[in-house]
Amino acid sequence: MIHRYRGLIHFVAFALLSVVLLPGCREQSGEQEHIAQKKYSIYAMMKNGKEYILQTDSLASGEINPEKSGARVVPAPLYYELIVRDGRYYSIDRRKSAFVRYKIANGEFVRDTAIAITGFSSVENYNWLSRDSLMILGYDEDARKVRYVKIDVRNLSISQGIVPVPAPFGNYNWLSIGFSQFLENKLYIGYCYHTYTLDNYTTGDTIYTAILDYPQLRPQKTLKDTRSVYPGGVNTRQSHSFVTENGDFYFIACPGIALGNYPEKPTGIFRIRKSSEEIDSEYFFNISASAINNHGYGFWYIGNGKAIVRTERKGLYTGMKDHYKVPHFDFYLVDLEKQTTSRLPLPLDKGTSRQCVLVENGTVYITVNSGNEGCYVWLLNPGTGALKKGLKFSDDTEYILRLERLNDQ
Repeated sequence: MIHRYRGLIHFVAFALLSVVLLPGCREQSGEQEHIAQKKYSIYAMMKNGKEYILQTDSLASGEINPEKSGARVVPAPLYYELIVRDGRYYSIDRRKSAFVRYKIANGEFVRDTAIAITGFSSVENYNWLSRDSLMILGYDEDARKVRYVKIDVRNLSISQGIVPVPAPFGNYNWLSIGFSQFLENKLYIGYCYHTYTLDNYTTGDTIYTAILDYPQLRPQKTLKDTRSVYPGGVNTRQSHSFVTENGDFYFIACPGIALGNYPEKPTGIFRIRKSSEEIDSEYFFNISASAINNHGYGFWYIGNGKAIVRTERKGLYTGMKDHYKVPHFDFYLVDLEKQTTSRLPLPLDKGTSRQCVLVENGTVYITVNSGNEGCYVWLLNPGTGALKKGLKFSDDTEYILRLERLNDQ
């Protein structure tokens, strides 16, 4: 399936924790759950392959050794589908069909509590409906349906159902949800279709956006656009869309080889104006035609009409076999209204898909895994453009995989 192929693209083969559950049953640990007091959560991989969760109050300075300061992830990896909220960590174990909560105990990052779910071949997108209510969308390969599960994270009670998104048709045998966004009491779902084999896949030439009322999930209309393909991406892995201060919704389409695998199409930014219920036909920010001159994936809003796009640098990798390990990613500051780009003078970054940009109190924090210059958190002043190094990671750190705020503000 498409996510099996994409697993070859990224850092290492994807494996999640194993749990054994009867349908509808819950498993709980008798130990007291660790309640985080720090401000930030960081997920790092060392050069020896070991992975650690660490928590810190400052990203602006200092040095940290994940192996000494963090909790080892047992078993690893969890970095792709981890969800962080209010000092707690969650993910879905697709192999055993369970929603899992984790904790830090005895210096290790381990499973705490789990509850069975059904029908999730993949996790595509998640949204917080309230402080304690989480909604996850995923494609069920066997049933050829999009499913949702709503979880009350206080007691891990769940409800599940079907989202009426049309199944793959014709030669298409997979579906990917690239964004899910609530706008004025409606749920917008961006998706596309794929044709896949065991060792390759291609994406159809159309972006679809379903508009459904909520909570009934009745289809209202479907928007189509062919200016690019593969809208957004799996939002547990990195950001691909956002709503600005004035209520406009932006998303990036990713036809590069690491997602859409339709490289003749341009990477583009799309817009849905507030209250319009239409993709803006007069707006298309063609990233590939800009100074970037290639494809991009991650897309983070930093405020005041500006965003950051993480882009590939041509000629530095030979193919998917070395895409994740070769430093070849640039960070560009983009002006959404003027449709201009400006490269941030950061070292080239590595790692195909990362949660690596965080905005807080007027400062943009960017993690960079460079080849020869080490792993750092960089601080960007978006008003002046000034960049400086912040928190340094020990030299035996290979990747900073995730940077997140432990508690939403």
